[in-house]
Amino acid sequence: MLTPIVYAVPVFLLLIGLEFWWSRRRGLQVYRAADTVSSLSLGIISQLVAVFTPLLMLGLYSALFQQAALLPEWSLSSPWAWAGALLLYDFLYYWKHRLGHEVAVLWAAHVVHHSSEEYNLSTALRQTGSDFLLGWVFYLPLALLGVPPLMFVVVGLIDLLYQFWVHTRLVGKLGWFDRVFVSPSNHRVHHGQNDYCLDRNYGGILILWDRLFGTFVEEREDEPIVYGVQGQLKAWNPWTANLRTYADLWRDARLADNWGDRLRVWIKPPAWRPPAAERACPKPRPDLSRFARYAPALPPGLATHGLLQLLPLLLLGVYFLAVSPQMTTLPAALAALGLIAQLVLLGQALEGRRLWGERLRLLTLGAGAALALQQGGALMAAGPWLWGLCLFSALAGLIWLARPALRQPPPQPQA
Repeated sequence: MLTPIVYAVPVFLLLIGLEFWWSRRRGLQVYRAADTVSSLSLGIISQLVAVFTPLLMLGLYSALFQQAALLPEWSLSSPWAWAGALLLYDFLYYWKHRLGHEVAVLWAAHVVHHSSEEYNLSTALRQTGSDFLLGWVFYLPLALLGVPPLMFVVVGLIDLLYQFWVHTRLVGKLGWFDRVFVSPSNHRVHHGQNDYCLDRNYGGILILWDRLFGTFVEEREDEPIVYGVQGQLKAWNPWTANLRTYADLWRDARLADNWGDRLRVWIKPPAWRPPAAERACPKPRPDLSRFARYAPALPPGLATHGLLQLLPLLLLGVYFLAVSPQMTTLPAALAALGLIAQLVLLGQALEGRRLWGERLRLLTLGAGAALALQQGGALMAAGPWLWGLCLFSALAGLIWLARPALRQPPPQPQA
């Protein structure tokens, strides 16, 4: 059986294309090629990781449900049971999301979703690859209350899919809807780094939780939102996006001069730092009046090259999700690691460095795809077409990278 994400991806891409088209018609620039590649790469990797972590995220839930449920199993045939499960899931999501901003080690995972300095539908797919470490803990109360695993999975998917459409700048305020539900207006606030936006509007489907617990704030029409995180990521590759904040916490823990601070750095709010770490490696407070979006100087056409090169990798990722249930662990792990390496190297090329890595990636793309597609099973009929696309993409990319213009230093941004 195919995972629901396999069916959802074409819909996501269609809506992203429609948003891009409509924004251009309105004379707005809400997409940048390199940022879109980065967001989609992170989305692919989060799904690849999810293939190998069902024991933590669903296995433990099922075990707790079977062994320790305090209430009788909720009926799958009752609409009220489904509605109640969705309401409870959304309530728990609010607290998971809120603590993801208030506890440093949880923020290290969630920060990935906030690292884009754009705000569009591709940002919704910009997901962490490390949520499996602790994210599952927050939903265990549903198991104790008797919510069966199938109901838990379905309402979780509904809650997740709902949040896709609110990541847009093209929909304004919606009146009464904004007061009850999470909407584009109040979720834009959540992604801002303006002072009034920080740690606000955590809801998944209902914004009522924020109103109830004092974390709601309305979007201000007189203050444009600056998207992203304080302390810019300044990277397009998914390796840095997923691991930089963990590395920062580890560095601060090492710089701390007592064991209490070495432990507190992981559970305190993300802005807190051990005094010894602050003295040894001070961080200036960001000044949004001087904020400039991350935009490294690139040779002409390199960002477009990255977007076109993402297509076969995206298709390979969807293909992998479809066939992974038929694969044994070792081939699946090798295929996933190979695809992650391709995405990391592509991201590094879009940062204007390591073009040798992009050439290496292209040289291995066709061969890697051929090996991965051998595991295709029932979907092998699509294999030759997908391999042909990968091979064509690799050859076209290598020819393009051989241009003399790319041997020149990239243009420097104007002051």
